Amino acid sequence: MTVWYWLTEQLPFSFLEMTFMKNALLAVIVMAPLFGILSTMIVTGKMSFFSDALGHSGFTGIAIGVLCGLAKPTYMAVALAVLFALLFSFVRARTNQAADTIIGVFSSTAVALGIFIATLGGGSFTKFNQFLIGDILSVTPGEIGLLAIVLGAVIALWVIASNRLVLTAIHPQLASSRGLKVQSWQTLFTACVAVVVTLAMSWVGLMVINSLLVLPAAASRNVAKNLRQYHLFSVLLALLGSIAGLVTAYYLGSSAGAAISLYLALFFAVTFLLRKRAE
Repeated sequence: MTVWYWLTEQLPFSFLEMTFMKNALLAVIVMAPLFGILSTMIVTGKMSFFSDALGHSGFTGIAIGVLCGLAKPTYMAVALAVLFALLFSFVRARTNQAADTIIGVFSSTAVALGIFIATLGGGSFTKFNQFLIGDILSVTPGEIGLLAIVLGAVIALWVIASNRLVLTAIHPQLASSRGLKVQSWQTLFTACVAVVVTLAMSWVGLMVINSLLVLPAAASRNVAKNLRQYHLFSVLLALLGSIAGLVTAYYLGSSAGAAISLYLALFFAVTFLLRKRAE
């Protein structure tokens, strides 16, 4: 972190004079590629509401962690979200129901269970507001390091198996005919999304985290001409929107997660107009 602090001190921006803003900027720089990469698979696989459902399961994990008196309830959220993702993949592979129907079943159950546990015994719900709205300014160097490890793992997965992941998402029958274990690859992907969503939930907020996993790829898809551009534009738009949202939130005193989402929505609108003009 010493090197990062030194680098930010060389930049002519007053908001970087404070340590918490230096931490927050590094956090969004690490998180944005995660959202950008995973976003392409979520949009391609038509699982736009899956991240939202994972957020709800993560909230249930937070509520259980608080009820058990854990110092770090986020770890309980990660564990429960991964379990949720594995159970979703298991049910999805063994039913003819559409994916959005299964997601709806799991999401509604998770949010109801989370609220039930959070309010058990007449408890106050206000202590969970941080996870609903998010607070990127509270991120610590240790948490940034954990995010960096997850980013490295996701990048390694993409380098090794991106083509297989894309094929299983676009055409699972063809992937299966070529000897790929479709359920295993889909389960691995859903577990990755579960970890990222639950780790980032307390910083960007459960209410808007789904938009960060949908809008980058949705905007990129409007203008990308091939798969490489699709991934590249998604990461770049996520990075640009995250940095712009953080700076805007700082000066206006608003939620950083909401500001980032609004920038990404603006990017979608602009790229949509560019697509229509090109046609």
